Amino acid sequence: MTCRQRPIILVRGLIREKRHWGQFRELLQLAFPERTIVSFDLPGNGHLYRLKSAESICQMRQSLRIQLRLQNIDIACVDIVAISLGGMLAVDWANTFSHEVNSVVLINSSNAAFSPFYRRLNWRVYPSLVSAICTQSTLSRQRKIMALTTNFPHQHQHQQVLCAWVSWAKQYPVSLENAYLQLKAAAAFKVPNKPKQAMLILNSPRDKLVDCSCSEQLAKRWQADFKQHPTAGHDLPLDAPLWTVKQIQQWLNALSC
Repeated sequence: MTCRQRPIILVRGLIREKRHWGQFRELLQLAFPERTIVSFDLPGNGHLYRLKSAESICQMRQSLRIQLRLQNIDIACVDIVAISLGGMLAVDWANTFSHEVNSVVLINSSNAAFSPFYRRLNWRVYPSLVSAICTQSTLSRQRKIMALTTNFPHQHQHQQVLCAWVSWAKQYPVSLENAYLQLKAAAAFKVPNKPKQAMLILNSPRDKLVDCSCSEQLAKRWQADFKQHPTAGHDLPLDAPLWTVKQIQQWLNALSC
């Protein structure tokens, strides 16, 4: 399989669905016009919201692989771009089925093997996160999630994104049980072994949700390529889509086919 034939798989994080990639996915497709870029919802999220969420990262990974096969997408060799919890799934996939994964890009992810729980989910935001998950108002919930995941919530463009988030959450609401199961699976993820694939780690020192040291530790322990954005929040593809696409494009193009 040539570079131009390899699919790029996008994997979102906790209680998010494939539509939350937003403009970033369109920009990434422009950067790689000849490649197939795909993203699927995990059970409990998006159009699969009625299903019970998986209780482990490996179960989530299997769900994604099954969906890819059902869509007749060749997963013999893929490049994965994943954020937060999605990054854990990507690492598990790369380690367990190494022949299927060519490279991995991790965005603001973490690993219990290298970082304590109070940094993997910044202890300072515990009250805000609980409030966001438990609030009854869809608008209030999505506004609180945006405040946790972006550093520019009041920008006009972000307000338009917020309206979309509210609409999607009403269409496909994530239950409290599924939110808990996803959070539990992420908390338990602990993989000390470095995947053999090429790896790029992207983060921001101003991430409010996950301490930036988590990505720094991953890059240090696994000797991965590492880039930081100075001002963006946890959702780098939302706060800095052009920068994020540029880093991925330059890095993937530099890899040998």
